[in-house]
Amino acid sequence: MTSCSFKGDGKYIKHGTWLFVNRDNNSMKKTAFAVTLVALFTANVQADTVGLYLGSQIWQSDANGVFGEKNTLIDFDLKKEPQINYFVAVEHPYSILPNIRISSTTLDTTGKTTLTQAFSFGSETFPTDAIADARFNVSYIDYTLYYELFNNRSLSFDLGLTARVFDGNVTITGQTIIVDNEDDCPEVSQGNTCPSPAGTYTPTGKIKTDEIEPMLYVAANISLPLTDLSVFAKGDFSLINEHSLSDYQVGLSYDLIDSRMMDFNVTLGYRIVKMEFESLKNLYTDLKFKGAFVGVIAHF
Repeated sequence: MTSCSFKGDGKYIKHGTWLFVNRDNNSMKKTAFAVTLVALFTANVQADTVGLYLGSQIWQSDANGVFGEKNTLIDFDLKKEPQINYFVAVEHPYSILPNIRISSTTLDTTGKTTLTQAFSFGSETFPTDAIADARFNVSYIDYTLYYELFNNRSLSFDLGLTARVFDGNVTITGQTIIVDNEDDCPEVSQGNTCPSPAGTYTPTGKIKTDEIEPMLYVAANISLPLTDLSVFAKGDFSLINEHSLSDYQVGLSYDLIDSRMMDFNVTLGYRIVKMEFESLKNLYTDLKFKGAFVGVIAHF
């Protein structure tokens, strides 16, 4: 250990391998704080520089399940539709600060069914035997703060928290009805919004899906020996009881370009989104979106 000497009237205080002069309490506190701060910023450094990740996926999502209002959930036979998703992430060498990831997902599909019972949705009532069209257009942005708990050339593991911000609408539209007089209004709409004295009316119920959901974020990546391939898994899982949400994927990543300036990967995998809402603005769902995806990731 290197020896140090100080001039002055204060006592020498040994702390680990450091010697502090106790000239006064404020000076000692400031010195200790500075040493602690430097240690936290320099310990367990995971990377040498700041890294920027940009990625996108084309996801062929197959939707199945039911949704509606309480006690009346309907299967609208939602269609399989391609979705395009994006993300950006910033990683840095300061272990005390979390890395940042922002991703955008859209779930946009339509369906149709013939109602076997009276159905209320978004302050609108649809009669039995009516043909109802559904538009499920829900998107969300994930704001994730995470730490690289383990990271080397063979294995990485991330853990963090996500704030999932929902946006969009779920809309049910009935058949257009010809209204001959005002007496037809109560039969068409309890809201009494049909035209007067005559015209056409299309019953429409809509529920907005603006909500913020806290979720747990986990991700892992394993490089396969002697190849340019790696196996990855990533997921977000809800942390509160009101809703049961999960969004996870597994796949393979291939290093198409690996240079000092940029890495470029092509990904192939399978993604599942489970969405069980309990009274989200009076919306109830038990839905699953699943399917294969292809994507690209660029790392600068």
